[in-house]
Amino acid sequence: MNMPKLPVHCPGCNAPLKVSKLYCEQCNTEVCGSFLLPPLSRLSEKEQNFVIDFIKAGGSLKEMAKTLNLSYPTVRNLLDDLIEKLA
Repeated sequence: MNMPKLPVHCPGCNAPLKVSKLYCEQCNTEVCGSFLLPPLSRLSEKEQNFVIDFIKAGGSLKEMAKTLNLSYPTVRNLLDDLIEKLA
């Protein structure tokens, strides 16, 4: 089953969305409030995949460059962009 992707921006005004309710399917417990989405969920799918691959590569930019068939400086720039986006 293909689950829909979690929306992170309002479809009406593009403002960041917040979580207001969580639900447990097993016991029907609901938790309501105003919660921020986790920082990584605000990244695009491509950026999230980069983070996952980077972790799998043990944090090695050299390995990432090899895997992605990109130059080391290009991979470094991609990582720097993510760091800035998450700051």
